[in-house]
Amino acid sequence: MDPATIAGILLAFGALYAMITLEGAHVSSLLLPAPMILVFFATIAIGIAGGTLKDFMVAVKAVPPALLGKSTPPQDTIDSVVVLAEKARSEGLLALEEEAGTVKDPFLKGALQNIADGTDGEELRILLEDEIDSASATHRTASKFFASLGGYAPTVGIIGTVVSLTHVLENLSQPDELGHMIAAAFVATLWGLLSANFLWLPIGTRIKRLGDMETARMTLLMEGVLAVQAGSQPRLLAERLRAMVPQHAQGKGAKGAKGASKGSIGSGDGVGAEGRAAA
Repeated sequence: MDPATIAGILLAFGALYAMITLEGAHVSSLLLPAPMILVFFATIAIGIAGGTLKDFMVAVKAVPPALLGKSTPPQDTIDSVVVLAEKARSEGLLALEEEAGTVKDPFLKGALQNIADGTDGEELRILLEDEIDSASATHRTASKFFASLGGYAPTVGIIGTVVSLTHVLENLSQPDELGHMIAAAFVATLWGLLSANFLWLPIGTRIKRLGDMETARMTLLMEGVLAVQAGSQPRLLAERLRAMVPQHAQGKGAKGAKGASKGSIGSGDGVGAEGRAAA
């Protein structure tokens, strides 16, 4: 689990709470039901109106992985591919069909099955690239939905403030209440800005980031299995795949890695689908 998003959001709201406390204000003055209902429900409704119901469902399904999702370290993926290369060189490509039965990741499973079935390398590359593009499109849809909410929310908050100020102007005959009513009117704008910058935009950015990482993982797997099919030497394959990974993402153990573990990749391959932003 990568707690970056949850921790960041909690820290942001913690900083807001600290400011409220230091200013001598009360949190209850911001927790007004009317503006919160308008900002949150109207923003989500407008977001749905700007797309399709399927887009909304894709975005909703992407939230749990975005908050709790775990990305697979590139070195784990490389080690798994090297194990496959060693098995293919020692037992032949048909042995990969047995491995396909133990792999949890549907992308890798399908690739291994196609190799065992004798699919041409170019045709397999086209198929895998299409799968990668499809997964990337799903991540973009979810990310775009939350990014649109981040754009709508401040404007919805301003609408709520204008409505509240209209109510204030209707009660000018009550000067003792004007200060409280004006302050309450601006709570809608506050929640519009807060929801956009503390929730919607970070979630959208997180989904996009996880989507990019998943695309990179799938691309690494694709190049790896195609090299296995072509009979690449395991050690050279490992070096080639590591060269595809940015230095900051390789991890501490990547530089000294000379090969992969000899164990089966069925349960510890590190390339399962848990890290997908949107399945």
